[in-house]
Amino acid sequence: MSDGATQSFVDKWLAVQPQQRVALGFVDPAVRDEHVALAAFEQEIIATAYGIREPQVAAAKLQWWAEELAGAAASGGRHPLTKVLFASTRAARVPAQAWLAPVLAAMAQLEQGTASDFAAQVAAARHLHGALAALETAWWFGADAPSEAATQVATLSHLVFALSRLELDADRERLPLPMSRLARHGLSRSQLKTDSPARRDAVRAQLRELSGALRAALALDEPLGTFRGLEGRTARATAHGAARATEPFAELHRRQSRTGPATALRAWAAARRAGRLG
Repeated sequence: MSDGATQSFVDKWLAVQPQQRVALGFVDPAVRDEHVALAAFEQEIIATAYGIREPQVAAAKLQWWAEELAGAAASGGRHPLTKVLFASTRAARVPAQAWLAPVLAAMAQLEQGTASDFAAQVAAARHLHGALAALETAWWFGADAPSEAATQVATLSHLVFALSRLELDADRERLPLPMSRLARHGLSRSQLKTDSPARRDAVRAQLRELSGALRAALALDEPLGTFRGLEGRTARATAHGAARATEPFAELHRRQSRTGPATALRAWAAARRAGRLG
């Protein structure tokens, strides 16, 4: 994208998912900018939902987005990303409710606490990431396309990323590890900040469960956009590899920033699936 205001938001998305730079080469240049704009928009909502520590500040920003999206079809939008999105003919085929659903879901989970177990953790994260997946699937493939695979991949990939922030988020209300995992390994909040055999075992168990769930999600015979497909494949490989490491948390961080021939193969496979099922 040549527009500086828009590019700054794209750069924030790529900073979180550096592997997507490789995926850009596998997306049709005729529609690349609008697909990238949607991915950057999704990152803005996610960053607001999880990155702003003051719930009132996050709620105010999300309220602005709700008002922006509610009127964008008529006005064309004010935000640089909204302008790109609603200038595309794809915007008209996305139901109005699908644009607002992620913002409303983000608002609803602002003061969410730590989940009781892994199933509850997935269910809680699914509200926001499922809404984003439904929007994204309608954008890429049409309003009638199924979005269960995208929902599962989006939710589980987020939980892999959230786990990488374990030390940073140890003091927050919502922890990246569910309460049952903490109890099973005898961990307190303060013990999440430093390496220990118990923390390694808890992180390893979480990664194994995420890896298995991602493998099942990617096996569903439903369309995934190229970026989502690469994200899921990367998250699954990251979780699987880190779970097998002696120091799983350190390996999780190493793998998240790693790109190479395997990334290109995953991007190619994601683009091929998007074309075949879309």
